[in-house]
Amino acid sequence: MVVFVDGDVPCNVEGRQRVKSWLAALAKHHNRTLGDVSIVSCSDEELLNYNRQYLDHDTYTDIITFDHTEGTSLSGDLLISFERVQENAENHGVVFQEELRRVMAHGVLHLAGLKDKTPEDASAMRQAEDHALQMFHVEHPA
Repeated sequence: MVVFVDGDVPCNVEGRQRVKSWLAALAKHHNRTLGDVSIVSCSDEELLNYNRQYLDHDTYTDIITFDHTEGTSLSGDLLISFERVQENAENHGVVFQEELRRVMAHGVLHLAGLKDKTPEDASAMRQAEDHALQMFHVEHPA
């Protein structure tokens, strides 16, 4: 079950039922089921505090994924900086909700075991994100 949680900023996710269905389909595409996933909206500063406290990183990021997956049921907390998502959307020339879906997919893909630390892994992650976004638009149109 996916839940949307207001962190220190509002969790403005449009089409929540479509997003939930899409994330479940994404998990299924990776031979997993979707367990309990929380999508938490944060400011840059809030996510930076989590990054420092839990990952010992002193950098801004768009998402931190806390993985609680057991077996093939994907579960975890996706803490997302809505400020970073907005800036990324502007930099990439896409609307906020599209970039937000990319970041949510990124988190679910991490729960499914994909990594992004090496250039090869980052490329595979980006391809998986692109495929996930295609799934949203094909299988979950407005």
